[in-house]
Amino acid sequence: MGRELNKLTALSVKKLAAGKYADGGGLWLHKRDDGGGQWVLRVTVHGRRREMGLGSAAEVSLKDVRDEATKWRALARQNVDPIKERERLKREAARHLHLLEEIAEDAFESRKAELKGDGTAGRWFTPLKLHVIPKLGKVPIAEIDQIDIRDTLSPIWHKKAETARKALNRLSICFKHAAALGLDADIQAPEKARALLGQQRHKVKNIPAMPWREVPAFYGTLADGSVTHLALRLLILTGVRSSPLRFIHESQISGDVWTIPGEAMKGRKDKTPDFRVPLSEDALSIVEKARKLSRDGFLFPSVQRGVISDMTMGRLMERAKLEARPHGFRSSLRDWIAEVTETPHDIAETMLGHVVGGAVERAYRRTDFLEQRRVLLARWAKHVTGQNGQVIHLVKE
Repeated sequence: MGRELNKLTALSVKKLAAGKYADGGGLWLHKRDDGGGQWVLRVTVHGRRREMGLGSAAEVSLKDVRDEATKWRALARQNVDPIKERERLKREAARHLHLLEEIAEDAFESRKAELKGDGTAGRWFTPLKLHVIPKLGKVPIAEIDQIDIRDTLSPIWHKKAETARKALNRLSICFKHAAALGLDADIQAPEKARALLGQQRHKVKNIPAMPWREVPAFYGTLADGSVTHLALRLLILTGVRSSPLRFIHESQISGDVWTIPGEAMKGRKDKTPDFRVPLSEDALSIVEKARKLSRDGFLFPSVQRGVISDMTMGRLMERAKLEARPHGFRSSLRDWIAEVTETPHDIAETMLGHVVGGAVERAYRRTDFLEQRRVLLARWAKHVTGQNGQVIHLVKE
């Protein structure tokens, strides 16, 4: 390494012809034929010569490159490879530049396979998109602490308790995802924020359900043969959720069995088996009437396009000054099963399409209790249509 320093001048840097020119102390200017140039620092570390690029001569001034060279030469004298140290510092800086918005999107992408319809419904990402990203999205995740999270969610912590809870849970996943990527993220920050936010005052309200003894009287009022009345009748008779009911298609019905695609079941993944619903004689009668009103194979079309909305059925009950809502008929059915029959828990829960048991238990259980559920729904239909049902006993096969 030459002892003499600062051989070049700012003017010579611009006017020198193509070639290699030493500024001293291992700093060189490599000029090209096109007039451009590159700064290069030569140092020796552990007896091995290293050449380190310090940028373009057109972008880095002579003064600035000399300051850079001084810094890296000092490291080389300590037998620290300046090239490796610069890369380490770049990586360290990058760890602090990952924005929460980017991490959230990456975490969402990695979990799509676990979500219904690859998360296209948007329910996983929505709490973050609406309530977190607008405030913290452009902040590096390494700089976000529990105070930031608390201040972001406190406006909705009590007013929109369930949404706030989901947003905090999603944030926790994002922080763990960042940590798995090797980023400097405090994975405890969401839980610390939860402690700072305190206990939520809001209590989740269950959807109002009609007592099972009152269902026959209401069912009897659904007699005008309209799409809304037919849809509500089939909803009551089958105990399914409103979404698969509204989107029921002729192709899903074979004989007296309606097969709901697995991806249409709430909280299910695409790999979930389809769910079979046995149709009683009364339910089949409604299907036949609905076929006459169907459009494009959908049994319950809306007036203009698509299918009937959940709101349409709910408004009908609201106009009748009823507190209960369509989804509540699932509870009506479940209560009837519990109070009038002696049905095993597994069958009763399967009736509502609930997942029963752990993963291992489900892997070994090959039945969906179709025949037992067929008997139950036939008895339920008798009750709903005004016939008195007797107490029945079911056993698991």
